[in-house]
Amino acid sequence: MGLFGRRRMVTADRALPGRSTPLPVADRHVVTGRRIAPPFPDGLATAVFGMGCFWGAERLFWRTPGVWSTAVGYAGGFTENPTYGETCSGRTGHAEVVLVVFDPTRIGYADLLQIFWEGHDPTQGMRQGNDRGTQYRSAIYTADDDQRLLAEASAAAYGAALAAARRGAVTTEIAPLGTFFHAEEEHQQYLAKVPGGYCGLGGTGVSCPALT
Repeated sequence: MGLFGRRRMVTADRALPGRSTPLPVADRHVVTGRRIAPPFPDGLATAVFGMGCFWGAERLFWRTPGVWSTAVGYAGGFTENPTYGETCSGRTGHAEVVLVVFDPTRIGYADLLQIFWEGHDPTQGMRQGNDRGTQYRSAIYTADDDQRLLAEASAAAYGAALAAARRGAVTTEIAPLGTFFHAEEEHQQYLAKVPGGYCGLGGTGVSCPALT
């Protein structure tokens, strides 16, 4: 994924305009065979997380019991239907993110948050490891107030755990989800297509307290 991108957020007036037509993607997950875009079956819920490079993050979640499907894409910025190259330029405001479609009767949003916090380092600002740029920032984009409250509570709990371990402060962006834009087909389930491909995931080694 490389050392692309800028380390300061672009403003709306300087962001790339993008395009009105969505990028073409297959409608089925190459691992599960299930849909990666709406409509999803009744009773399922969605979550959106940014953990740096989205390749390894997507694999982390599609391997999680209770997760029905996943997709990678862009969110949190200004550009409509951005490309990967545009996002890496730092001129869209978007983060690389994973859409997680899950069955709440099998796994809760709080459980997904625990996987999110422990699966990457949320203290690094506009980067993850050697991946530097605003597109690699840690982010949680919430679907509703219930998700927002849980995300904020888990951020506080994990921040306390990090402080006790003498680690840095949480820099994760928590904001309402605007629009999730699917990334190009080549990026969907990338590590299933290229099993030896790059995965930049790396946690802090600090456990996230369970929310009660």
